[in-house]
Amino acid sequence: MRLQARIKRDLKFWQGLRRTLKRVKSIARDSDNLICDDLQAAVEQHRARPAMTFEGRTVTYGELDAMANRYAHWAKGLNIRRGQVVALFMPNRLEYFAVWYGLSKVGVVTALINNQLSGMALAHSLNISGAGHIVVDPETSPVLGQAKALLERTMHEWVLGPAQGDQRDLVQALKSCSQLPPDRSVREDMTAADTALLIYTSGTTGLPKAARIAHMRVQLYMRGFAGATDARAADRIYVALPLYHATGGLCALGAALLNGGSVVLKRKFSASQFWGDIVSEGCTMFVYIGELCRYLVNHAPDEDETRHRIRLAFGNGLRPDVWPVMKQRFRIPEILEFYGSTEGNVSAFNFDGREGAIGRVPRWMKKQVNFRLVQFDVEAGEVVRGLDGLCIECGPGQVGQCVGRIAGDARSEFSGYLDKAASEKKVIQNVFERGDAWFATGDLMRMDAEGYVYFVDRIGDTFRWKGENVSTSEVEGRLQAFPGVAQATVFGVEVDGADGRAGMAALVLDGAFDATAFGEHVKRELPGYAQPLFLRILPAMDTTGTFKIRKMDLVKDGYDPARIKGPLFFHDPRRGYVKLTRSVFDRLAAGAVKI
Repeated sequence: MRLQARIKRDLKFWQGLRRTLKRVKSIARDSDNLICDDLQAAVEQHRARPAMTFEGRTVTYGELDAMANRYAHWAKGLNIRRGQVVALFMPNRLEYFAVWYGLSKVGVVTALINNQLSGMALAHSLNISGAGHIVVDPETSPVLGQAKALLERTMHEWVLGPAQGDQRDLVQALKSCSQLPPDRSVREDMTAADTALLIYTSGTTGLPKAARIAHMRVQLYMRGFAGATDARAADRIYVALPLYHATGGLCALGAALLNGGSVVLKRKFSASQFWGDIVSEGCTMFVYIGELCRYLVNHAPDEDETRHRIRLAFGNGLRPDVWPVMKQRFRIPEILEFYGSTEGNVSAFNFDGREGAIGRVPRWMKKQVNFRLVQFDVEAGEVVRGLDGLCIECGPGQVGQCVGRIAGDARSEFSGYLDKAASEKKVIQNVFERGDAWFATGDLMRMDAEGYVYFVDRIGDTFRWKGENVSTSEVEGRLQAFPGVAQATVFGVEVDGADGRAGMAALVLDGAFDATAFGEHVKRELPGYAQPLFLRILPAMDTTGTFKIRKMDLVKDGYDPARIKGPLFFHDPRRGYVKLTRSVFDRLAAGAVKI
């Protein structure tokens, strides 16, 4: 029976991998076939089919293409040249995809700016983009106005709505632009290695960095998921993730639009509207990131949550504790979890559905896969090297950093960030042989004997305490299992006179907090070194637009009651979790409390 099960898993894995590789194998850096050519081909094949639905309006492939062509001619009319940048700063809306698709037809690069940004972070993202023009809508225009004083250059602001002051009316400007595709000669001599988009990191630990996304990388995302999901023309894919992010804006859109399917686009995610939308729109797939799934399972039962036609949910970051609940409670037949980063060259797919795994590398596939796990010293913050000066590959079950071999082909190339120094920090030299170069993902993982790969933590989130490595991700999972804890994030804080960093947890509750019962749960579930020394209760987590928790400010606040509003607790060795008062803080600072 075990052999049969393994053969069945291997077959399913191979079928998924074969579909994916079939779609991406022709992508090449020196090819003159760009992402806009892929999309144009889909338009010609599916012109009359519905392509995208947003807030009650549906456009066909032909109408979406005509919209994109207007943006292409608009840029051309302004003499925005090939390789120059236009910034796109809008929430999800029908025109979003059409803007960058159209600009790609004339070789113009689009900087996809996170519409959650404001102030310094927004100005920084625009400054490093080098854009001379920016497209906004009535929602983002006022936010841009507040950041204009921080911009290093004058930017021409085009608004999809009534223009005021020095703004320009984009709706009016587009009316005089042709709906026909621009002549292909405008991108003559361009190759798939040229930049198509700038996509930004989330900025959870500092200001966002702009990753350079070449046409071939956009093709890898869009074609890859067109194959991996096995989407068809009859599929309707629900997208509530922001389009400025690769998971929603490229992976999900590629799965639908390169197969003749349609996208049901939401302005933003809403747990209360999710299943009603899915049912009323007849969706057959949805794309997720981990926190979206957690919001769904924490939400009250909805009569529509099992009345849907969903056959596949795909995405990344689905935690092992949420996975079975998602599948069983919502009756989702298949979950396709994947791993990848915006700027990196490592990708993995869990085609056969092993719960908790982010991908798999069967023994027979190892030579065809460009990533490895190498031993990593968390305390020193660097890879471990042997006597020969080279890195040491991890064995089964051993936690290490995931690294991706950098080579010249489309799947292995690392384009990096606009910031050259930031790019160089992500490259490790002399990994398995002299002269090689590998992309450092910054992620700790482990691989079991069957080749299943499991995410452990981000480097920097893992910290060392009492001589042991503490994985924040694993501790968070245990804390969230306690009734009443809706959300938990864990991080390390420095304590005067102590080596390493002590664990601290910030919790969002959905009821009253029983500190005694919570302490007993922590003691039962976690070894001593992993038990949080400090607790902080928050009304809500501050998150990025893709629901990643901003830990930086929490780490800065530490456990100082003078800086923190709201309940704060300390784990007393004898009494469990007790209120952290000023006197307890002073005793800790003086080294008078044993920790």
